[in-house]
Amino acid sequence: MKVLICEDEEIMLTALEFRLRRQGLEVVKAENGKQAIEKIQSEKPTLVIADVMMPYVTGLELIQHIREDLKSSMPIIIISALEQDEIVLEAFKLGATDFITKPFRPNELILRIKRIIQEMEN
Repeated sequence: MKVLICEDEEIMLTALEFRLRRQGLEVVKAENGKQAIEKIQSEKPTLVIADVMMPYVTGLELIQHIREDLKSSMPIIIISALEQDEIVLEAFKLGATDFITKPFRPNELILRIKRIIQEMEN
């Protein structure tokens, strides 16, 4: 499975990449929302993990692009340091599959990814 991680904090991006590769997942990285859109087109990931607050294109705009412009149902996990209910609700309304608030334990993300993979296989 190919996972696109879109995160503008380099330390977080590297840590997530390391954890996901250890789980046997193929990882594609993007440092901002604009790069993420380009990588979705060129790399065709199976799942997207995106931060809400990113340069150029936000995580919410990225969800909208994937669902409306690309007409894709690929799973999208949003991660955010913002715990505002409005942002969580908006993410789900736009079509996010899951939402994780920072800080989070990497194992929590791995479990959520595994659940999504399992659902895709059924």
